Amino acid sequence: MRVKILNFFKKLSITRKVMLGILTLLVIGYIFCLPRQLFHVPYSTVVTDRNDELLGARIASDGQWRFPPRETTPEKIKQCLITFEDKHFYHHWGVNPLSVGRAIYQNTKHKRIISGGSTLTMQTIRLARNESRTFGEKIIEMIWATRLEFRASKEEILSMYVSHAPFGGNVVGLDAAAWRYFGHSAEDLSWAESAMLAVLPNAPAMIHLSKGRKMLLSKRNRLLKQLLEKKIIDSSTYELAITEPLPDEPHPLPQIAPHLVSRFYKERNGQYTRSTIDRGMQTHIEDLAERWSNEFNRSDIRNLAILVIDIPTNQVIAYCGNVHFDRKQGGNQVDVIQAPRSTGSILKPFLYYAMLQEGSLLPDMLLPDIPININGFTPQNFSMQYEGAVPASEALARSLNIPAVTMLQRYGVPKFHNFLQQTGFKTITRSSSHYGLSLILGGAEATLWDVTNTYAQMGRSLIPHQDSKLSEKKEAGIIMAKGEEKKEENETTQKSNQKNFIWDKGAVWQTFDALKEVNRPEEIDWKSIPSMQTIAWKTGTSYGFRDAWAVGVTPRYAVGVWVGNATGEGKPGLVGAQTAGPVLFDIFNYLPASSWFERPTGVFVDAEVCRQSGHLKGRFCEETDTVLILPAGLRTDACPYHHLITLSADEKHRVYENCANTEPTLQKSWFTLPPVWEWYYKQHHPEYRPLPPFKAGCGEDTFQPMQFIYPPINAHIKLPKQLDGSRGFITVELAHNDPNATLFWHLDDTYLTQTQDFHKISLQPAPGKHSLTAVDGEGNTVSTTFFIE
Repeated sequence: MRVKILNFFKKLSITRKVMLGILTLLVIGYIFCLPRQLFHVPYSTVVTDRNDELLGARIASDGQWRFPPRETTPEKIKQCLITFEDKHFYHHWGVNPLSVGRAIYQNTKHKRIISGGSTLTMQTIRLARNESRTFGEKIIEMIWATRLEFRASKEEILSMYVSHAPFGGNVVGLDAAAWRYFGHSAEDLSWAESAMLAVLPNAPAMIHLSKGRKMLLSKRNRLLKQLLEKKIIDSSTYELAITEPLPDEPHPLPQIAPHLVSRFYKERNGQYTRSTIDRGMQTHIEDLAERWSNEFNRSDIRNLAILVIDIPTNQVIAYCGNVHFDRKQGGNQVDVIQAPRSTGSILKPFLYYAMLQEGSLLPDMLLPDIPININGFTPQNFSMQYEGAVPASEALARSLNIPAVTMLQRYGVPKFHNFLQQTGFKTITRSSSHYGLSLILGGAEATLWDVTNTYAQMGRSLIPHQDSKLSEKKEAGIIMAKGEEKKEENETTQKSNQKNFIWDKGAVWQTFDALKEVNRPEEIDWKSIPSMQTIAWKTGTSYGFRDAWAVGVTPRYAVGVWVGNATGEGKPGLVGAQTAGPVLFDIFNYLPASSWFERPTGVFVDAEVCRQSGHLKGRFCEETDTVLILPAGLRTDACPYHHLITLSADEKHRVYENCANTEPTLQKSWFTLPPVWEWYYKQHHPEYRPLPPFKAGCGEDTFQPMQFIYPPINAHIKLPKQLDGSRGFITVELAHNDPNATLFWHLDDTYLTQTQDFHKISLQPAPGKHSLTAVDGEGNTVSTTFFIE
């Protein structure tokens, strides 16, 4: 008997262990039954402005309008859903036994499904699993629902539900439904709108705006009645709510900043992006762009792009990548802000800055503006004229091409190429030798994004920064960092190749000081355009009239404008100052005005500068000005254009030592330019006085009175073919400071001809090396060597 009792307890002990093991497995299974991520569905790409106002969206990859999940649920929707779907939502653990029991009783009694008994938590699980509705599936939903209650808060569960609930058609989730049915955000829903959306997920296939409208209206009003009875809303709210009509048809989503939305669709697909865009400013800029585009369309100029950066916060506040996004033709869907385009003259201020900062240029230093030929590269000014010599700041303000090329030749193409890469031009990727001197005239391509950002960097360098982290950000932000809206920190969607580049404040200020005087009289009288504030601005026109640029900077904003055809077609009227420039001023007239940049302190030194040449004062400079320059500028050369000469008493002739003791003389400082400079300079400066000739028998000229304009020494020249196929001619030209001089020409020691007044002849030399010599009546000689290919 004892043995039987012992065996019984042994068996009982084994059964208990088995039961304990099974129970342990069940507990473990219960703990891990719920996937870490409930929903595996694609989401729409959603972009809002800085205040969470919707700019636009792109549909999810499965064809559903399903906005990214919410983190909170608006109070009105919350009250409506709980009242309609799950009155005991805050009091159960995922399953409501009373509701389940009632559903079983009703379904059994009527022999069909009358009630599901599902809580909002169970419905959330059903949406996540998306399986057929069976008894077994219902058991799984119950188990998962209770497990979800342990993992997430009630608010998180409710947010999951409203983010994935079906609202009819291809509309999924509260946010998509609010915008599609009512044209505004879920936070702005009225009680009537909230009630309608609360009843839709209950039977989205049976009740819809286009069918079952009476049933939908009845269910909505019934829910509103329940809200009144529960004193969630008062009687006046109820009366107003039931009079609201149902929407007639879905609304189209906003199409604000569509190119930016498309950009995020590629870079941040399926994500919710809170951008730095100001919706009010964006819509105004888009309206402005459309008005100007309609004007340009008359000249068959179809595309326009605008970028506006708030300089103090380093944020993009308006992004108009193009116009007429809805027209799928003429390149309208191209985001020109991100498209590399020929730069034209828009890079010239950066070269001016670099040379100021290095100490190889002073703001008013004279630069040559004469015909040049550098290994076959023959740049021309827009006006097709030459002025001999122009102050550097004026050459920049007037965007003269020849002074810019000579500046780049002096500074060095590799150095400038490296400088542009350091400051953030990401599309200038080829070697410096590939671009050559054309780099300064549009030989490279850049994006409106990089161009405007770099000008904005220059502006920001002149503004004291209280936030050191913000000041370290080189590229303007276009995304508001999640969770730090109050701080307005930025993320950027592109990685910049800037490497701790620091702008020299003094050089920036002097560059902007020149740019605020921009004047292109050969193109447009910009002063006729009204503006209430001072702007540093620059225009650019690419070769072939394909791209028109304008960029402007104030202490508050940097604005970039591009006008042209995205397809690359050139148009005769497509000039920066005639197209992009007026758009730029129109934008600045809308933007809040600001005072001009304060001059940086502690970065300049006083220097005495020659008034006529802009160089540091030389030995013989008599008219000087004391100006502020960068310390590096003290390394520049003293004025080379003032010389001390000996004159006869009447100042009509120069005399030399052999006459100085036989007649009265005087010494005088004289401003003298090189012969070619002088030839063009005196045509625009009647006050310029060439050197007087030497008095007969009183010396010979130590100044070279003549100089070849073309060809320059060692030029390689390819003769064009005539229409009949024969070889063409080369036209050589020389400048002499004596307008009455007679010149005698020799080619390879063979006399050719003589010229007076205009010293220009045409030649047809054979291929090979040649020497060309000119001799004047006083015996002065000048020679040049060139090669015919």
